[in-house]
Amino acid sequence: MDTVLAILLAGGAGERLFPLTRDTAKPAVCFGGVYRIIDFTLSNCINSDLRRIFILTQYKSLDLIRHIRDGWNIFSPEMGEFIETIPPMKRLRADWYLGTADAVFQNSQSIALEQPALTLVLAADQIYKMNYREMVEWHRQHRADITIATIQVAPQEADRFGIAEIDADHRIVGFEEKPRHGNPARSVFNPEMVSASMGIYVFNTDVLLRMLEQDAQNEASSHDFGKDVIPAALDRARVIAYDFRDMNDKQARYWRDVGTIDSFYEANMDLVAVTPEFNLYDHKWPIRTRVVQAPPAKFVFAQEGRRMGVAVDSIVSAGSIVSGGRVVRSVLSTGVRVNSYCEVEYSILMPNVKIGRNSRIRRAIVDTGVEIPESSVIGFDVEDDRARGYTVTESGIVVVPSAELSVGNEMPAGMAAG
Repeated sequence: MDTVLAILLAGGAGERLFPLTRDTAKPAVCFGGVYRIIDFTLSNCINSDLRRIFILTQYKSLDLIRHIRDGWNIFSPEMGEFIETIPPMKRLRADWYLGTADAVFQNSQSIALEQPALTLVLAADQIYKMNYREMVEWHRQHRADITIATIQVAPQEADRFGIAEIDADHRIVGFEEKPRHGNPARSVFNPEMVSASMGIYVFNTDVLLRMLEQDAQNEASSHDFGKDVIPAALDRARVIAYDFRDMNDKQARYWRDVGTIDSFYEANMDLVAVTPEFNLYDHKWPIRTRVVQAPPAKFVFAQEGRRMGVAVDSIVSAGSIVSGGRVVRSVLSTGVRVNSYCEVEYSILMPNVKIGRNSRIRRAIVDTGVEIPESSVIGFDVEDDRARGYTVTESGIVVVPSAELSVGNEMPAGMAAG
């Protein structure tokens, strides 16, 4: 994999994940107690023996840059390895990144300097396990110019994805974004399913740079890989589909785009199921992150009645204390405190959250550093939650934001809304 350069697109504003992205980039949002979202894609790179990585940042990236600096400083420059966070530098135009393709285009000089034979373009905001080495080998075997990773989905879900039409030789001959009709092209890999793009691409680097140059000159383009570059490439290059092989070692293939509050919540809940859909405990495919120095988790009080420190079917991270409260099917991040007589159910508590005594929390996401007052009730009355200024999704998930909205926190246009 020495001839492959990985580029992670990590500059999206994450508007649909607001307010969790109010102060940080979407890939830096905490996930699963101790991780950041970007850790899953980066772990795939390391486990695939990919050690030349660019991370393109833009939106509120300080937290993300520090996470990479402190948690991913495992590369050896002497061995030609590196992980570089690259902010917008306006090298080729006076704009910030205008889309995913434009972000890569504006770093064309940096790509060319590394002289990679192949360039792997990845989103930094998805949860999955994938061996990129296998995709690269498939790309080479099929003498492709571009290879797109696809995942099999049911035809009735086709309107949520970009659907590829694939011939018998695995070449993509058509691509339809979120088809609304009832007969999307069936998958060559499984005729009962359709093949949806995962937003993961392998390019011959010369083809990539040529396609990006052409896209940059097109004033009508939105400069997005999925909407513009890939459809335009179908008639100009040999574009091959790669059927996703899941390294999660489960019956169902697991790939989640956690771009909305509901999808983020559901993916976290996947982790606390009795038999988790996504396996964090597989030593053959480890997920690494920045390790925070914190004491072990602690559970306090076991008395008659309601005062019992207990967590059931939950993730409880280091530094957390469940002091006389009850936690069920929840994710407790680092440094959380649940005080006496509390009930926390089906919820996600971000780092350093404190739940005051006698509080009841259900189906909620409590953002970093929030201190919930004593006797609070959240997640039981939608109108009451909205009246207090909390975000409530259509499915009823309540988000309690951290602190007050500060000046300058409006969402910018940028590399990807996400």
